[in-house]
Amino acid sequence: MTSEQSVEPEPASEDTPKPRHAGFTYALGRSLIAPLARLIYRPRIEGRENVPTTGPVIFASNHLSFIDSIAIPVAAPRPVHFLAKSSYFEGTGFSGRLTKTFFEAIGAIPVRRGAGQAALDALDLQRQLLEEGLAVALYPEGTRSTDGRLYKGRTGVAFLALQTGAPVVPVGLIGTDKVMPVGAKMPTLSERVTVRFGEPLDLSPHGPATSGRARRLATDEIMAAIHALSGQELAGTYNEAPAQGTIEKIKQALPHERR
Repeated sequence: MTSEQSVEPEPASEDTPKPRHAGFTYALGRSLIAPLARLIYRPRIEGRENVPTTGPVIFASNHLSFIDSIAIPVAAPRPVHFLAKSSYFEGTGFSGRLTKTFFEAIGAIPVRRGAGQAALDALDLQRQLLEEGLAVALYPEGTRSTDGRLYKGRTGVAFLALQTGAPVVPVGLIGTDKVMPVGAKMPTLSERVTVRFGEPLDLSPHGPATSGRARRLATDEIMAAIHALSGQELAGTYNEAPAQGTIEKIKQALPHERR
């Protein structure tokens, strides 16, 4: 039995906070930002009919740019929530309030980033949203691709889908890295974005969420669907920063499950 088959996620902490819904701010932001963005960027939106209009759903997308988390809510036919660094909601002064309002307006839920328990708490927040019948968006690659290739998926998205029974709608984003490349402070207005929604995936035939093999096979199915939509070159590896120390290098070399 491999480590991917034997590793089981531990239950999230009982101290995991409840997700704070944006309420009126999100409703107002969606009614203003989405039409404005569609007017300015004229995004090509394909497969909207594939998105379930009610009930829990997970949008699993490739990740090329900061604006991916704006492109998906703008293109989706229903409200979408995603997790964002809690620091975006904790600023002070006019700038801090403006940043907090913007992220609430696009459906962001604050969460403390990190590995270990922080990562499990983030999954638990998303599970709570799905249990309320809402839609969440996640990036199986874990972080943005800086070279445009599609990296191997981490199993957290599959675990969430298998645990909750929510269908997964694969999303292929094209051109967001040209509208706002990594490192850019402002988006350009000269490029168009394509957002492709694939048919919902029922991952339950792979097995229970407690099975590492089921999580891996489900993740591979998700990534294959994203690849079919985005057409990206496959990297064949995980997208992770180079290890800085000897211990970290050993940990990356050993077989383990990337959540």
